Amino acid sequence: MKGLVCLLLLLETFVFVVQHQVDGGLNENEISQQLRSEDGRQNPPQTDTLRDEASTDSQQNYHLFFTDIHAALRELTATVTEQKVNIRELTATVTEQKTIIRDEMNKKNDEISNLTLSQVELRKENRDREIAFSASLMQSGGGYIGPFTTDITLTYRNVFTNIGNAYNPVTGIFTAPLKGAYMFRISVYGYGPTAATADIVKNGERVVIAHEYQPQYDLNSSNGVVLILEVGDVVYVRLWSGRRIYADQNNRNTFSGFLLFPLREQELCRM
Repeated sequence: MKGLVCLLLLLETFVFVVQHQVDGGLNENEISQQLRSEDGRQNPPQTDTLRDEASTDSQQNYHLFFTDIHAALRELTATVTEQKVNIRELTATVTEQKTIIRDEMNKKNDEISNLTLSQVELRKENRDREIAFSASLMQSGGGYIGPFTTDITLTYRNVFTNIGNAYNPVTGIFTAPLKGAYMFRISVYGYGPTAATADIVKNGERVVIAHEYQPQYDLNSSNGVVLILEVGDVVYVRLWSGRRIYADQNNRNTFSGFLLFPLREQELCRM
């Protein structure tokens, strides 16, 4: 606004000078005097007091301006420092979480590997536990077996089942492939008047017998037992001396056995 007023006054002076020159003209001194007069009206001389006040205001404004800048810079520096600390803490937290996740993944992988190995071992163990057999005396034909002057081992050659191949149809002997509890059963059939008698034998020792006697007609008997066997123990059926049985395709003389469950040393100690 002040500049606009000055411009208007200068224009007024210029018009005045031009007009006087047209009217008869002013000399150079008059024109200079007139300009100094106008300049004096627009810019009166300042006193020392005004100059001091202006200088003081400028210094105060300068001081306040740089004080504000310094305060803003200090605040910005503090904020940056705080953010750096937060970033370091966040980085440490992320690194820690990565380590935890990696450890958990390794643990899970180990558990999966162990589980896989356990499944393989369990399947193998289950296959080892699959032990069962059942057989009768004759595959074809029929006739009497006995009487003999000594006990004989019966060979059950007509095999129905032999899971695990622990029973040998050539010798008639079952051999335990692992330690455990086994169930065995026999049935005998014959005709009177000769008695029909056979027993289940473990490692040469009689365990139970199946016996039947009457003067005539059919003779039927059966028996069974649960035995604790070590690996390599043998079980078979023995026909007593002087006794007789009759076998044919009806398969009435049988020998069967199967593993109930395996046993460990600790379980045997509790028994």
